[in-house]
Amino acid sequence: MALSLGVAARSVGFGLPVALGLAWVLARCRFPGRAALDALVHLPMVLPPVVVGWLLLLLLGVRGPVGAWLNAWFGVRLVFTTGGAAIACAVMALPLMVRAIRLSIEAIDPGLEAAARTLGAGRLDRFVTITLPLALPGVVSGGIVGYAASLGEFGAVITFAANIPGETQTLPLAIYTALQTPDGEATAAKLALVSIGLAVVGLAVAEWVARRSRAALGYRR
Repeated sequence: MALSLGVAARSVGFGLPVALGLAWVLARCRFPGRAALDALVHLPMVLPPVVVGWLLLLLLGVRGPVGAWLNAWFGVRLVFTTGGAAIACAVMALPLMVRAIRLSIEAIDPGLEAAARTLGAGRLDRFVTITLPLALPGVVSGGIVGYAASLGEFGAVITFAANIPGETQTLPLAIYTALQTPDGEATAAKLALVSIGLAVVGLAVAEWVARRSRAALGYRR
């Protein structure tokens, strides 16, 4: 359980800044290929998680184009490590985080940013002082949902990071291992209850943040 919580925290740490940047680009920028980028960002939602893990293995494995470079220049090996498990979870949770943040950014009145531009505020100033504070509820909600999703990720993790006790064996993988061992049903049931409890807490917190955000922004049902 401690390993699962740590992997989920690292996955959000890796993925949330990327999700914020992608959400802003998709919400505020118009350029050729925007639809293709949007499809690429949401691809992990429709691909089997095992396929995502296999693609990560091809890209970040010790013989992959990026993985070989990281290993040769920095001595960093991601495959079959805790960091690799966190990256696999981050990739799978990325579409959920991007969607939550993008909806929050799109709800911001563009006139506020336009007014700041007329007063001389640059793009970075407008983002830091206007866009980011107003989108913060969506950022927090996206991070919570991404964290909860990372706790339940199985296919991408076992394909890219394997099922190594104490290294990459998160809660879903521990449940799978228990079900494959004789008389492991009781252990699997206990771990499943823990997993369900964590998921319910995560979704409840995300919903609470969403309600508070709507109230703060003056929206009513």
